[in-house]
Amino acid sequence: MTKLLIATTNRDKVREIRQLLNGVPLELQTLEAWPEVAAPEETGRTFEENARAKALYYAHATGLLTVAEDSGLEIDALGGAPGVESARFGGPNATYPDRFAMIYDRLRAHGAATSTARFVCALAMVSGDDVVFETRGTVEGRIAPEPKGTGGFGYDPIFFYPPFGTTLAEAGSRKSTVSHRGEAFRALRAFLEARF
Repeated sequence: MTKLLIATTNRDKVREIRQLLNGVPLELQTLEAWPEVAAPEETGRTFEENARAKALYYAHATGLLTVAEDSGLEIDALGGAPGVESARFGGPNATYPDRFAMIYDRLRAHGAATSTARFVCALAMVSGDDVVFETRGTVEGRIAPEPKGTGGFGYDPIFFYPPFGTTLAEAGSRKSTVSHRGEAFRALRAFLEARF
């Protein structure tokens, strides 16, 4: 059976991706099997550039069919920040509560109590040196007045999704039906099922 490497060290993402790809006709591998492979620097200016670079890097390092994604939160009132810096926003030691506080401080500095926002997930799959599939998933919402909910991970507690009337951290199993990562990996799933 063909192996597919899920190229992320984020365990929450791995868990989510495994659920989204459950039942595809491939053997899913994670980077835990490749502890000697150091993470690449993410220098792209777009989610797509970072996803492509990570997929190419890990495919070359492991020899496996590889899928990588780059995702983050874009806040309109902050000019799209934190964007591609979402995972590094506030520095390497910042916690998500720290990041939430910085976002609310910046919103207040811009005279905004909230803002429209979106989660973005760019995905790339690489075989050898070739990018064989790319897609982008988004979910539109707004920044909640305060963090709410304990489900999900990352910025989910401050991302209010109007159709649910909750943050994604309060959405439970409904999150994957509308999330940016869910949209991108469902598209990948359809591609894999047609190909394998």
